[in-house]
Order: sequence, then structure tokens, then C-alpha cells
Amino acid sequence: MITKHQEYQKLAKEIGVESLYFKREDTHPYGSHKGRSIPLMIDVYIKEGFSHFAISSSGNAALSAVIYIKEINSKNKNQILLDVLVGRHISTKKLDKLRKYEDENISITMHDRPVQTLFTKTQDPNIKGLRQSNDDNALTGYESLAQELLKIPKLEAVFIGTSSGTTAQALSEYFINNKHKIETHVVQTSSCHPIADNFVDNEIQDEQSIADAIVDHTAIRKEPLTELIIKTNGNAWIVSNEEIRTAQEITKKYTDIDISTNSALSVAGLMQAVYTSRTWKGSVACIICGD
Repeated sequence: MITKHQEYQKLAKEIGVESLYFKREDTHPYGSHKGRSIPLMIDVYIKEGFSHFAISSSGNAALSAVIYIKEINSKNKNQILLDVLVGRHISTKKLDKLRKYEDENISITMHDRPVQTLFTKTQDPNIKGLRQSNDDNALTGYESLAQELLKIPKLEAVFIGTSSGTTAQALSEYFINNKHKIETHVVQTSSCHPIADNFVDNEIQDEQSIADAIVDHTAIRKEPLTELIIKTNGNAWIVSNEEIRTAQEITKKYTDIDISTNSALSVAGLMQAVYTSRTWKGSVACIICGD
């Protein structure tokens, strides 16, 4: 098992569920749950002959890429190149983490429109873009996460903060294809919620969210993911900054774990679900994704 899961009975009681587990993807060797898919994607394309990659990321996917490519380059004579394109509003904490891995093969540059810059850069046929949102190799990478979640006793529902929806789609497909009745619940923010808009009827007061990893307004995976969520009897939730902070506070109080704003989305979504009378007889898992 790559990352641990642990039950928190006091937090479960406070929120109002029978059993609550945290899946600690923040302890993944490549920095977050993105470490499940980004290295696999890189391996696939190295086998196809690519040696130069580019990625546009708010932080976690890029961190997985730089750690993995640094690891590859430390072992092999043929060096892999990586261009990391970040937005100008990236958090200082995330940027500092990335800068630690910068060298002659790994470059980190800031852009006003990093996604568009990535598109332009990858017009060069020798440069392969790493985009989870439109690359189904990424889905394969998350199968290991689904398999580990299934080790949680009597698991009935999984909550996960969602940007592109790639992880949620992969988990849902795995559960359905392997005949496991486990609900998928995606949680989005007050400033980016294209997938949740298919489920939330009430008017949302938009605000600049403190969970800065949820940035995919295009949501290419929106329609297939919506169908999968419905098939699992799950739902989608939009949480405010106040709800995110509350989730962080009660998590710290009842587990003594400091979770990031992005990780707190899963807990905030669960709290909202319980408030709207969702119930489970078995266990619920919250994905603690990373920074």
C-alpha cells in the first residue's frame, strides 16, 4: 500500500457519521495523489520515445513530475527535460517546493496564461504535454488508489476535492467495473464548480476560494463524470471558504492533523452532505490529497 488510511472516531462522531477514514495521499512519495498518475504518464511516453515534457500546473501535478523526473535523471545517462509552467498567482509555498528541484534539465517559469503557453509549446512534436484532464493514461494511474480504498472496512462513500475530475472518474469507473457499490462525491469550490453545477440547484455566491488547486473551469470530463457519479448514487458539492476553514479547524481539534485548504475540501463536502441528511451505515473516506 502506497499511502495509509486511518479511522478517526472522534471526528466521525463530531461530523455525524458512523465511521470516517482519511486516505493520506498527502504522504505520497511524489507529494500528493497526483503521484499516482503523472509518473505513469511519463513512463508511457518515454517508452514512445519522448525525452522532453511540459506541464502546466497549480502545484501538485508539477511537484509529482519534478520529483519523478529528478529521480529518473539521477539513475540514467540519458537525461529527461521538463518545462514547468505555473501561473503568476501560484502560492509561494508551492513555488518554493518546485524551485528545490530546478536544475539544468528542469525549468520552472511563470506565465499569465500557462495553459495557453503549454498548448503553444507542445506544437513542437518533440515536446509532450502532461495533461491529466484529456489523457486517459492518467485514469490508469488512479486504479491503485481505488484498490487501496477498497481495503477500508465496509466502505460506502468517498469524498474528494475535484478540479478536472480525473481522479473521481478513475475511482468511479473502477468501483463500477468491479461491482463495488461505493458512492463517489466530488467537492468543488465557490470560485470553480463546473462539475458540481450539474448537481447543485441553489444559487452559489462566488468568491475567490482559498483552495487554490481547483482551477479547471473547462472540465472536459464533466459529462462522463456526471453520469458516473449518478451511477454510484454519489453527488457533488460546492463549499465556501468558511466551510473549508471550519473543516480544517475540526480536523485539527479531533485528529491533531493540519490539513491544507485543498485537502479540507473533502471534509467540508462530507459535512455539507451530512447537513443535508445523507447517511451511511458503513465507512466514509475523505481523500487528503496534499497541498
